[in-house]
Amino acid sequence: MRTAALTSLCLALLLGMSQGFASAQEAESQDEQTEEVDLKVGQPAPEFEVTADSGEPWKSKEHYGEKIVVVYFYPAAMTGGCTRQACAFRDDMEQLKAKGVEVVGVSGDEVAGLKLFKIAHNLNFPLLADTEGKVAKKFGVPLREGGEITREINGEEHVLKRGVSAARWTFVIDKDQKIALKNTEVNAAEDSKAVLAAVEKLQPAQ
Repeated sequence: MRTAALTSLCLALLLGMSQGFASAQEAESQDEQTEEVDLKVGQPAPEFEVTADSGEPWKSKEHYGEKIVVVYFYPAAMTGGCTRQACAFRDDMEQLKAKGVEVVGVSGDEVAGLKLFKIAHNLNFPLLADTEGKVAKKFGVPLREGGEITREINGEEHVLKRGVSAARWTFVIDKDQKIALKNTEVNAAEDSKAVLAAVEKLQPAQ
């Protein structure tokens, strides 16, 4: 009887500890979910690593400080505004490169969809697959649920899937690895022009 009582007591203690640990984990998870990032101009740019459309990892630490880096977030590949934005960066790429600028587009699209997006519009800069929104969260970019769309590319229908949909925000990171521009009201078709204007103001300081 005494052994059975001790066994029951041990089980109750273990169960209580387990429930307490689970509750702590849940509370911590909720804190992480509700924590908001509000980057300001002049603050250090968040570092991150994510998979590019090439299937290779893109590591910010290998790019920050070498050039002025433009990190622009967009909701979904192969949609109207996002296509206009990407094509504008494509068309202005020579001017941007001449000013020492590197551009990367970030969305919740899967790598396969980004490859198709790049092929369909002959894009000349990396597209990064932030399928879980981890990069967007580091920059404080609002997120919505993901989804999928069907598009015809080179005569074939393809389904493009995305884990999340990010707001259209653009950041310019200077050679000191700090935020030089934060644009939360982006005009998709004019974004590359706005970036060029911002970079021109930075040139004397570079």
